Amino acid sequence: MAMPPPPAIANAVRDAISHDGRICVLTGAGMSAESGVPTFRGTQHDLWSRFDPMQLATAEAWRADAALVWAWYRWRMALVRDAQPHAGHRALAEPARRTSRVTLVTQNVDDLHERAGSVVDAHVHGSLFALRCFDCGSGHEGGLPPLDPAAQRIAPMACAYCGGGIRPGVVWFGEALPDDAWQVATDAARDCMLMLVVGTSGLVHPAAGLPALARRSGATVVEINPERTALSDDVDVSWRATAGDALPLLLGA
Repeated sequence: MAMPPPPAIANAVRDAISHDGRICVLTGAGMSAESGVPTFRGTQHDLWSRFDPMQLATAEAWRADAALVWAWYRWRMALVRDAQPHAGHRALAEPARRTSRVTLVTQNVDDLHERAGSVVDAHVHGSLFALRCFDCGSGHEGGLPPLDPAAQRIAPMACAYCGGGIRPGVVWFGEALPDDAWQVATDAARDCMLMLVVGTSGLVHPAAGLPALARRSGATVVEINPERTALSDDVDVSWRATAGDALPLLLGA
């Protein structure tokens, strides 16, 4: 169990709330990992361990073998569906219920924040379950067929409009971030009084630049992560704790 928050962090949160200041929360893969969802670079499942995720998450891979890519994402969807939000997810939902001045920005493509009761203002890397057609971009409104967990190739569903393959709504390597989500994220970074950076390695750009943008704009930037990250030297204060331990202590009162 984490110790009580360092005074500098507790004071920063208290000041932002007491002055009705805007708070931006940026979450990364560490949040989901605590719920049992493996990080993108840490997939160690027997079925998929011989594949490089960064080779599968591209439009080129889809064009080469859509059935292989879709099977991998169906497996990841099943992992997410089986995972449950933890205490950190639930704690983040509480401030938003009390004030509209909290903006939640996530690099995660799962729906754990939503299932904990939060409204995610910006999914900057897309959303796993926001399915759409690879060819025409139309959204897919239907459900998902049952998954064969042993299958390494599953033909994607067909688009009801053009017949193209239905892909996950995530941002693949080489693709641009969603314009609307990125605009919300950068506006929140510029306008906030306090930014909480939770469970992110700081290695994935351009999202990794949001804390620096917030700090240049005058915000106090607080990192919550059990390990040192690429961001640690450029924040105001770091708390070496997991989200599940730290956030209930910091935001529960």
